[in-house]
Order: sequence, then structure tokens, then C-alpha cells
Amino acid sequence: MTSTVEPEIGQSRRRKEDEHLVTGRTRWTDNLVLPGMLHMAILRSPFAHARITSIDTSEARQRPGVVAVLTGADASPEQGSLPCAWVITPDMKIPPAPSLAVDTVNFAGEAVALVVARSAYEAHDALEAIDVDYDELPVVLDLATAARDGADLVHPDLGTNVSATWTFDSAEAGTGGDVEQAIRDAEVVVERTFRQQRLIPAFMEPRSVVVDPTGPQITVWSATQIPHILKIMLAMTLGIPEHKLRVIAPDVGGGFGGKLQVTPEELLALLVARRLGKPVKYTETRSESMVAAHHGRDQIQKLTLAARRDGTVVGLKVELLADMGAYLRLVTPGVPILGAFMFNGIYKFDAYHFSCTNVFTNKVPTDAYRGAGRPEATFGIERIMDELAAELSMDPLELRAKNWIRHEEFPFDTVAGLTYDSGNYEAATAKARDLFRYDELRREQEERRRRQDPVQLGIGVSTFTEMCGLAPSRVLGSLNYGAGGWEHAAIRMLPTGRVEVVTGSSSHGQGHETAWSQIVADRLGVPFEDIEVLHGDTQTSPKGLDTYGSRSLAVGGMAVVKAAEKVIAKARPIAAHMMECSEDDLEFAEGRFRVRGTEKAVGMSDIALAVFTAADLPEGIEPNLDSEATYDPDNFSFPHGTHLCAAEVDTETGQVRIRSYVCVDDVGHVVNPLIVEGQVHGGLAQGIAQALYEEAVHDESGTLLSGSFAEYLLPSAADLPTFTTDRTETPATGNPLGVKGVGESGTIASTPAVVNAVLDAVRHLGVRDIEMPCTPMRVWHAVESARQSAQGGAR
Repeated sequence: MTSTVEPEIGQSRRRKEDEHLVTGRTRWTDNLVLPGMLHMAILRSPFAHARITSIDTSEARQRPGVVAVLTGADASPEQGSLPCAWVITPDMKIPPAPSLAVDTVNFAGEAVALVVARSAYEAHDALEAIDVDYDELPVVLDLATAARDGADLVHPDLGTNVSATWTFDSAEAGTGGDVEQAIRDAEVVVERTFRQQRLIPAFMEPRSVVVDPTGPQITVWSATQIPHILKIMLAMTLGIPEHKLRVIAPDVGGGFGGKLQVTPEELLALLVARRLGKPVKYTETRSESMVAAHHGRDQIQKLTLAARRDGTVVGLKVELLADMGAYLRLVTPGVPILGAFMFNGIYKFDAYHFSCTNVFTNKVPTDAYRGAGRPEATFGIERIMDELAAELSMDPLELRAKNWIRHEEFPFDTVAGLTYDSGNYEAATAKARDLFRYDELRREQEERRRRQDPVQLGIGVSTFTEMCGLAPSRVLGSLNYGAGGWEHAAIRMLPTGRVEVVTGSSSHGQGHETAWSQIVADRLGVPFEDIEVLHGDTQTSPKGLDTYGSRSLAVGGMAVVKAAEKVIAKARPIAAHMMECSEDDLEFAEGRFRVRGTEKAVGMSDIALAVFTAADLPEGIEPNLDSEATYDPDNFSFPHGTHLCAAEVDTETGQVRIRSYVCVDDVGHVVNPLIVEGQVHGGLAQGIAQALYEEAVHDESGTLLSGSFAEYLLPSAADLPTFTTDRTETPATGNPLGVKGVGESGTIASTPAVVNAVLDAVRHLGVRDIEMPCTPMRVWHAVESARQSAQGGAR
């Protein structure tokens, strides 16, 4: 048959969900107003490490509108400990993590008491009347110091600040040789230490939770990425039967991993609502979000790269220190471990060793932040590849091309134990190089150096791949992760021919309602406008593992595809009965079953109505087309790309200006190019922000100095360049649509591209490293230090 309908997949459809979002008809958690609703406010510790000697709440209880005041001692019989779902080693140390501190506070911002009042204003006013006495304790802040024997301890009962050490060795795993031997035999060895600074997820909507305990089920609304996981963890932590809990994630204003969490505030709101028997709301302020919600990154990376003189890499050794903060949150220990499988990047190594030591400090706990372990790994390998290129006086792109996996070698088993299914690094790099005008910019760079221009030009390279589509369950299980990686979907065929798609993958800005509608429209031949996507409610969508790790399309979308296939299979015998033919004579396309060689056909809407009436169905056929499917992939998906950055660096002021940025990404088959473009742009903004702007800074007492947007710098549109983006396409082989993840690629690739560009601009002046973020002061100081060193050497 000749197709008469343009496929939906591949069209740049504007997002269905945007109309109500941009017109303000949103359903944020904080918009909810329930009859008799009370408001919760939280008192937080000003000290990073202290013993609570007394709490006097008597005056607060007398304040107008106050209904209840709770301390950690009041809550301790039932609050339990916040869950950690990833025990990476059998001997991992997990300190108790109460939602309200009982005896000791371990980071500045930890909750020590709460007030429930009739209005949010009355609750916050009453916090000022709570009198807490503290006995300050030694503060543990420096990551390297904390890891040493004899350091002051965050949790003295543990006897150490080390939570766990996790290792991977290619010789032991049988994926490669002995890295120590590779280093000993190497003609060139480059060793560098890089710092991944601490970042704060700056989602658009601060966290908010509303709990209504008055119905047959306790209903929890939360600005969360993980309604299904949250439901399970709330039930397990507080001892509530799971079937008595309903969790709803309404419109959620961004997450970036920062809402991939079971928070103290969610547990406390539920605990208080149950005690009082009334609805309770808590919405954090932006400052609370920055001092109490989890942070990201925060690693010290020591890399040793072994190579031959011709540039062939032969071995890589990675030694990490990862800052856990004061406690282990939901997946805190496993975040740096995800990077273990990506430090080798797109390159062929003979030998590889990775070790990570997780360390406690008196800071806010860390956990997932956009990319979760993979940006850290990509930064490390792409930075040290540039260092090797400089050591060998090779062009950075030439060095990478010498070592990357070639397209004809896929599928490729890596030294880290993964199988990359598809890719074409040559094509992506060639396209990026052409768009960037690489050779022309190199000539300009040489000219600026020759004339000693005060504004130097640097060219940064980042060629990357990442593992995403987080699943498969068997792999996560091998890492002792506390959940599976599958995803669930259901399709409901309505009598009028319209369709409801139920997905366990909830959206917080990714465009699921649009992309899922495009997939189902193509599969079932139903108009795009006639499809409704339902998500984010554990009663509507009872099965799911939610949204993170660029898994929505590659895992959740495939569950939708599988459910649609089951709908078609159910419809086939009914269509044959309606047209009085054999099922073997039917072909299905564009939503219609047709008898081969004839014009006789019946559409899905006709079949849906026939099922509804059920008056004339084949014998033994259930009058129901609705179908559901659970999809667990066999492998990750591996998007890749080449990012090139041209940065102008003023050597007299340290100012960095990104002059041009080109990226060519390969995310497999594209469902909606407009959504992909938006995801890439957003990811680039976050990665560039880490390179140049963002950093969580503490003073010597552990107080967060960057606790508002006045001090924690986020780039605006005016601070970012115009991006030149393009794509190549090598479909994934592990799923029916050939798709790969895109949500984290821009963030993963852009940070090393920008830092490499900054260093490339001033390396000839003797600068070897600049710690992120590359602020004007840090760049200027690095240039001045190099100049003074050079002058001292000349004397």
C-alpha cells in the first residue's frame, strides 16, 4: 500500500502541554488549596556540626494560628530514617538520617524543629520563637582531609569518614589487561588531578508537598520526579500500608535530578498530617532549597593516562574521592559509580582501573544532578586527552581520532565492561569540524599568539558518549541497586476511537505528552489530537519507575510501543470477523486493517466501537482492546557527539567570552526534533554554567555562602552564545524505534569543551589548569601566576 499519511515521528510538533504552562493555567503543588489545610514551616540549624543541648518551643506554641510544634524528640518514635536505596558494597557505612535532627546536626540547614499553623505566614513567624541551644563540634569540610586517618569525624559512631570504596579493574573483570603494567611499560604517562566543584540544582519550581489524610487513602501531592518510588519509600519508612497511599506529581517545574529524592519535608508533612488528621502543605523558599535540598557533583579526580609516543592510549587509572555530604540520600553512593563505566569514553584502552572512595563531610548531602556521574567522567577523560595532546604536541582532534572506536567496529565491548551497540564518531566530528570552521579558527589562534594579542583565542574539544536509558534491571541488580529499571505503559481504546495513554514515566518538562502522542499516532493510526497522555498519579498509573537518567523515551516510550502492539494484536481477530476473512489475509497500516489485494478495510475507531457494543464479536473474544506492557531493555543506549567551543580570553582581566559553540549529537532516531533541540539547548546551558559560573561555596564554619541567586551565579540568555547544533543518526539497535536518550547529553559534553577552550587560550603562557568555575579572577590569577613563574625562571 502507498502511504497517504505523513508519519508523526520526525515532525517538530509543538508541545501539547505548553499551552496551559505558558498561560499560567498550571497545577503546581503550591497552587493546591484544600479545606481546612494547615501550613508547615521548618527551623533549620545555623551550624554545620553541633550537639543540640536543648530546644524550648513553649513560646512558639502560644503564637497566633499555631496548631502544633514538633522537635526531633517528638518525631523520633515514628520518623524512621531517610532511605538509601543503593548499597554499593557489603561493608558500606550508612549513618541514621532522621528527617528532624534528634541529638546532633550535621550540616548547616538540617531541620531541627517544625511549626504547623493556619497560614504559612503564621508558621514562619512562629519559628523565630523557638529557642535552640547548640554545643558546636569540629567541622569536617575538606574532602581530601576528611578521607585521611585521624581526621575529625562527621559521625563518631562510625569511626571513620569513609562510607565505602568501590573498585573496577579490567584485569580482574576479564575486560582488559593490568593497568599498573600498562603504566610501567608506557612511553608517555600523564597524571592530573581535577576538581569537580559542588553544584546546586536550580530547578524553576522549589520543592513543595501537600498531604491530605482525610480520605480512604492518604493522598500526597509532591513536586517530584519519582511519584512511584516515593510512594514505596514513604510506605516503607513510615510503616503505612502501600495501598493506603496515593502519590501525585502534578505539573512539576523542572528537576534535573534535584527532585529524584525522598525528602525530609515529604516525610514530615505526611507524619504531621497523619497526627493532626488535617491536610498539611509545605513549600520551601528558594534559600531553603539551596541550603537543604541535595547538591550535586563534588569530586576530586586523579587520572593517570598511559600512552605511546604516537598518541595511542594504552591504559587509564582513575582514583576518585566523592563527597557524600553528611548523609546518604536515595542514590547518593551510586552516583559516582555510574561514572566508572564512562571514564573510558569513546576510546579503546587495553587496561583500565577505577576506584572511588565515598566520604562524609559536614555539608548538604549530594545525590543525582543532571547526568549523575557521567558528566564527571566525561570531564575527566576529555580533559586528560587534551593534556596528552599538549604533552605530545598533537592536535586534540587528531589524537582523539587515533584512539576512538571506529564505526565499523560496532558493536564494541569496552574495557569498562559495556557493549556499545552503535555509533559513528567520525561522521559527527567531521560535521562539527566543518560547521565550526576548525582550521580557520586554528589559523586565527596562531595569528593572535604571534602578535601577543591581549585577548587570546582558545579552541575546546569534547567528544563524548554516555550510557543512558537507565535500566537494564539485571545490570542495576549486579550493582546492588535497590530497584529495577523497567518501565510500564497502558493504552486504553475509547469507544469513540480516541486513545488514553498511561505511562509510568512522569514528566517535569521533557514533553512526554507530545512525544508519546506522536508514537501512538503512528502505531495505531489515531490522529495526534485524539490522544491523551496520563502520568504522574500512582492511582491512574499504578506501575512505573519514573523519570531520570534519560530513560523516558528509551525505556518508557518503548513500553508504550509494546502496549500499542498488543492493542493491534487484540484488534486483528475482531477485524477479520468484521470483514469475514482470515486473519492471515490482513495487513495493518495507518490505523486500518485491510484485506490484501482489495479495498476492503476497517479502521481502529470502527473496531473500538464494535468492542464497546460487543454485539457481534468472534466466539471467545474478550470485548476489550485495552493493553499494557512492561519493558526492560537488554542494554543501555549510547548517544554520542562532538562539541567544539571557541572562547576568547582577556589575559588582562580574565574575562571569558564564548565566541562560538558547535555541537553535533547523535541521539539515534528522533521522534520530535523540536523537543530534542530544546533538550540540547538546556543541557548546554547547564554544562557551560558549571564551567564558568556555578559553585556552592562554604566558609570555614560550614555556612553556605552561595545561598541565594545573588551569590550562586546562574547564566542568563545574555551570558550564553548562540548555539550551532546539528545531528547525525545511527539508530540504537536495542529498541524498536532506534532511539537514544538526549536529556543529559548537552550537560555531559559542554563542560569539558568550554574548560578545554579556556585552557587552550592560555596554555602557551604556561597555564596548566584552572579550577572550575573559570571565573575572571581565577583565569587572571592563573595567567599572572604563570607569567611570574616564567619571569622568575628567566632571572
